[in-house]
Amino acid sequence: MDVPEIDIAEAARRHAAGSVVIDVRELHEYVDGHVPGAPLIPLASVPERVEEVPADGEVLVICKMGGRSRNAAAFLRGQGIDAVNVAGGTVAWIEAGHRVVTGEEAGS
Repeated sequence: MDVPEIDIAEAARRHAAGSVVIDVRELHEYVDGHVPGAPLIPLASVPERVEEVPADGEVLVICKMGGRSRNAAAFLRGQGIDAVNVAGGTVAWIEAGHRVVTGEEAGS
């Protein structure tokens, strides 16, 4: 399946404009730093937690570098969700100087 992909600059712009971001890394990665407001749904949990992903509007999917998020976005697109992969992942987000939050809470 063809999965649309955006770079970090575009992801930051869309996030600031209100696009939902879903983080598909593991908990230990997430607590070290994640996009503000992004809930954690580890890749292996995506199929059983798909109902937690908004079905309306675009959903940006992020992981550490872009591989897991591409897989998650492909699955979500197969479920009719407008999922977009964030190339470079959280590593690129941090390297670009964007803010991250730590801990388990998506809004922390």
